[in-house]
Amino acid sequence: MATPQQLQLLAPLSGVLMALDQVPDPVFAGRIIGDGLCIDPTSSTLCAPLAGVVSDVQASGHALTITSDAGVQVLMHIGLDTVNLAGEGFTRRVEAGQRVEAGQALIDFDADYIALHARSLLTLMLVVSGEPFDSLVGSTGWVEVGQPVMDVLVGAAGGEHPAPVPGDAVCSSPINLPNPNGLHARPAAVFAQAAKAFSATIHLHKLQAQANGKSLVAIMALQTAHGDSVQVSAEGEDAEAAVAALTRLLSEGCGEAVTAPAPVEAVAAEMPNILRGVCASPGSALGRVMQIVEASLLVNEFGAAPPIELEALSQALIEADMALQHLRDTASGQAQAEIFKAHQELLADPSLLDQARALIDAGKSAAFAWKTSTDATAAMFRSLGNALLAERAADLDDVGQRVLKLILGVHEQALELPDDTILIADQLTPSQTAGLDTRKVLGFATVGGGATSHVAILARACGLPAICGMPLQMLGLDNGTRVLLDADKGELQLHPDAESIDQLRTRHERQRQRHQQELAQASEAACTRDGQHIEVTANVASQEETAQAMELGASGVGLLRSEFLYLGRQQAPSHDEQVATYSAIARTIGPAHNLVVRTLDVGGDKPLAYVPMDSETNPFLGLRGIRLCLERPQLLREQFRAVLACSELTRLHIMLPMVTNLAELRRARQILEQEARVLGLAHLPKLGIMIEVPAAALMADVLAPHVDFFSIGTNDLTQYTLAMDRDHPRLASQADSFHPSVLRLIAMTVKAAHAHGKWVGVCGAMASERLAVPLLLGLGVDELSVSVPLIPAIKSAVREVNLADCRIIAEQVSNLESAADVREALQQFHGAKVDASSVMEN
Repeated sequence: MATPQQLQLLAPLSGVLMALDQVPDPVFAGRIIGDGLCIDPTSSTLCAPLAGVVSDVQASGHALTITSDAGVQVLMHIGLDTVNLAGEGFTRRVEAGQRVEAGQALIDFDADYIALHARSLLTLMLVVSGEPFDSLVGSTGWVEVGQPVMDVLVGAAGGEHPAPVPGDAVCSSPINLPNPNGLHARPAAVFAQAAKAFSATIHLHKLQAQANGKSLVAIMALQTAHGDSVQVSAEGEDAEAAVAALTRLLSEGCGEAVTAPAPVEAVAAEMPNILRGVCASPGSALGRVMQIVEASLLVNEFGAAPPIELEALSQALIEADMALQHLRDTASGQAQAEIFKAHQELLADPSLLDQARALIDAGKSAAFAWKTSTDATAAMFRSLGNALLAERAADLDDVGQRVLKLILGVHEQALELPDDTILIADQLTPSQTAGLDTRKVLGFATVGGGATSHVAILARACGLPAICGMPLQMLGLDNGTRVLLDADKGELQLHPDAESIDQLRTRHERQRQRHQQELAQASEAACTRDGQHIEVTANVASQEETAQAMELGASGVGLLRSEFLYLGRQQAPSHDEQVATYSAIARTIGPAHNLVVRTLDVGGDKPLAYVPMDSETNPFLGLRGIRLCLERPQLLREQFRAVLACSELTRLHIMLPMVTNLAELRRARQILEQEARVLGLAHLPKLGIMIEVPAAALMADVLAPHVDFFSIGTNDLTQYTLAMDRDHPRLASQADSFHPSVLRLIAMTVKAAHAHGKWVGVCGAMASERLAVPLLLGLGVDELSVSVPLIPAIKSAVREVNLADCRIIAEQVSNLESAADVREALQQFHGAKVDASSVMEN
């Protein structure tokens, strides 16, 4: 047995020591959570008492846990009943999964506010992993922040960990938590203490996440809230007794005064006839519900000798990489292949592997170590308040589960699905989505996810209608329930009537006929009925997409997202690789059409592993796009040099993202001119900017003389104008580019450009909506750059309208009050146009 080592803890605050027995809270005073010390603080910044990883930060910011490299877990809890403040008065300086050093600032707090609104400001520092310790300062007196206060004996706690008794796990029914603030420190401690009375291995489950039921820290890390549905599972000789006792304890609030939760039946009875979310993939389908619930995996915390566990992890990583390579090789398109390439990159992430190996060296099993590492990193992604990083957390969850199953020897079971299935799930993974049998699955709806998620991308590639951001109560639907999934409206209609079903079938038949006609006419020019030619180009991110776009009748590429060359890799692409890629795309387009290359559009929301970038509180308002490239001009120089190499192969245009002022444009043009001179080019390519922040639209008259074109990115322009995250599952339906304020900015941009003889395109998602075509043409837009599969449809929509009519409707809707009013007016305009066409045909 190893000799115990000492770990010294520092005072996290300055203040007066108070005996733990005197704390006016029975859970803390009774040491149910753990033993340690209490400080009545005079300072207002909580600092790290030891070095380690932040294994949990409560959402309300009042408590966090640090785990040392040797596995010692120390909980710091600011004040009593401060969870009820819901974060008011606390400012977190660190996130879950982050490594901290002793003395580092963790949480700032407003002592005056907390003293007035909470029961007490007494702050606890508790060793919750069970190691014994020696106090260096007694039980009372004055301490200064950073002063050594405690020696913990590492390796002296825990003893032998009994192996769980083999057998099938016993699971409880779902329990809706009655605790007003979920399982925060005190109720979590009561649950963990009760669980330790049983020899069975016990886990607490929330949706697809699970926690060791005997670990306070693990339970708190589930971040439960009032009303959350949880389950208890146990495996061992007293499993049934454990589940019965702990289920009753949860229902009663784990020692907190609570009101009884509503039974599941009552919740289901209140379910409305229509559930609403956000469109992830367009289309509609009629089918029957099939709930998909990921089985919980039982993970033992302790394993065999470290070399054995390290080998188990290594073997699982190799097998996972091979499986992902197969998915890449069999993907139906470049976008799908890139998703699984990104998953392979996660398998090799050094930070994840270092965390897992350190835990294995500390005696943890390979499964526990890998799960802890991936869960902590995913939690950190989700906690940053960034929709894109939250979606990447879903990818990490997928990769984590793939490796975990391989370590545990759990074989994937193919889903046995009936025909006409509408899948319902908390969240589908990219792996699950890629494996769906589209002969049986007609669409799906999920609680989690977003319109930019990899699951949404895969759904669109498969042609499956999908909705995300659905209410949690959807998970209470019975299998076999007949539903009408209308992803275009973001609606799931329960028990649709005969009229709704007939309307859906009629719509599908019309869509089928229209799609056939659009494909047949794809190569024809996009000219309005009164003879105005409109350029319909493509948004692409690969040579394969470019080729597909040209086959579907694109008049070139209106947006090449050049960052596809830079993302998901550990080093920047070489000059030769960039030149080869740009040249291949240019040859595919040819000399008669435009190629608009957007320079590198990355930043805090799309970080590069090989470009050091500071963490930003709000990456969408931070160092991204042209700001980042001008901050690191060598990146921009290298890209300009590579792009210019294909200038003789096509009508080359270069476009700068996120421009907000003339100074940025001038600096970028200067670098472009310098690189062109080095290459001996007689003529510069056309240089334009994206209009995607309100500042650029408002200054369009100032910017227009200095550019060759504008391209409007309606996605970002909308979210910055309305101050709404376009991927927020609850706000996405309101973050609508049809809002009159956005339309006025588009009109302002077009007017300024045309006054100086410059053309204007739209490359945002709005250009890919048929409904928006007459509106954008009426506002004076010259080019529509759209999603590749929609090129024939948008060209067809251009051919159906008169430009004079478009100008009238555009002027009318710009004076309406809301996006909903604009859409309704355009629907009526479209309906009148269809009726007029029918009369002419007859």
